[in-house]
Amino acid sequence: MAVPKKRTSISKKRIRKNIWKSKGYCAALKAFSLAKSLSRGNSKSFFVRQIK
Repeated sequence: MAVPKKRTSISKKRIRKNIWKSKGYCAALKAFSLAKSLSRGNSKSFFVRQIK
C-alpha cells in the first residue's frame, strides 16, 4: 500500500531555492561579463567584426 512521504522542512526548501537562485545569478554574471568584454573588444574566445 502507498504511504505518503514526509513533508520537506522549510529550511531544506529554502536551501534548495537559494541554490537555484545562485546558479541563475552566476549565469547572469558570466553573460554580463562576456557582453562587456565583447563590447570593449577584449574577448579572446570570440571574434567579432567591428562595424564602422
